Amino acid sequence: MFGTIINSLVIIIGSIIGLIIKGRISDKIRANIMNGLGLCTLYIGISGALEGENTLIMIISIALGALIGELIDIDSKLNNLGKTIEKKVNKGNNSISISEGFVTATLLFCVGAMAIVGALESGLNNDNSTLYAKSILDGVSSIIFSSSLGIGVMLSSISVFIYQGIIAFGATLLSRILSDAAINNMTAVGSLLIVGLAFNILNITKIKISNLLPAMLIAVTLSLL
Repeated sequence: MFGTIINSLVIIIGSIIGLIIKGRISDKIRANIMNGLGLCTLYIGISGALEGENTLIMIISIALGALIGELIDIDSKLNNLGKTIEKKVNKGNNSISISEGFVTATLLFCVGAMAIVGALESGLNNDNSTLYAKSILDGVSSIIFSSSLGIGVMLSSISVFIYQGIIAFGATLLSRILSDAAINNMTAVGSLLIVGLAFNILNITKIKISNLLPAMLIAVTLSLL
């Protein structure tokens, strides 16, 4: 839980900074910062993916995970959920800065491989390194978003705390069941998804990372089998 607490606090601090410097960051600077964050995310993903113990499990997990994810269409459901929430909070209200910032930041900080992988690593083996890295990325992103979307971005820290906290707590209970190989393979697959997320941030691809998330569960299952 410590990594999740740090993550939430950094988002709050970043949002405060963003509100202070609101209107002083140009689009060119924002784009360059995001490109830098994309490169950092790429490094994090590659480093974790290389720790996998079984390449075959990784390949099968990604293939089956993509199939299941596309059939369920997780990405579409998450996008529709975001649109539904945004419509409800904006209904009959012309002052949308708080709600828009909250919804946008919550989806950005919670719906991603790093949030899930980091929380799982924190709960399974008390490794907060991914969450610390995510905290830095979220902190910088919160500065950029709060400077344009307002105080609603700061409120997303509550969503991050609850979401990642639940995953970390659940993973703690599973730590007695999962083997080291299962944890490593799951982390490797999750890290590969982070690589895909980095490509999206860099605008190289438009991979539906959410539709690949089932691959992590498949990696655990195959490792146990």
